Amino acid sequence: MSQRVVFTPEAMEQLAALYRYVAEAASPDIAAHYTDAIVSYCEKLTPFPHRGIVRDDVRPGLRITNYKKRAIIAFNVDAELVSIIGIFYGGQDYEAILGDDTGSDEGWG
Repeated sequence: MSQRVVFTPEAMEQLAALYRYVAEAASPDIAAHYTDAIVSYCEKLTPFPHRGIVRDDVRPGLRITNYKKRAIIAFNVDAELVSIIGIFYGGQDYEAILGDDTGSDEGWG
């Protein structure tokens, strides 16, 4: 049985920030297409959720993958869920952000 994908509130805010950044730099249509494609990519983790790179050195259970070499997707996998915990773009230091238990987050530029 496949797990289902859920997005944490932090990941949803990061997607919204990415949308705003791309909409301002390019256009709202391009931003919508790009962020929708990232969501679709994340949803396709369900058949094989253990792909990506294990990063227990940053946070226990953390896995990362990338979307088109531009966005890092950080996630955890358990018996029922693939939890998308972060979407990092443009060279953001995901290791520092995810290794910081305060939950702080960096801006988009």
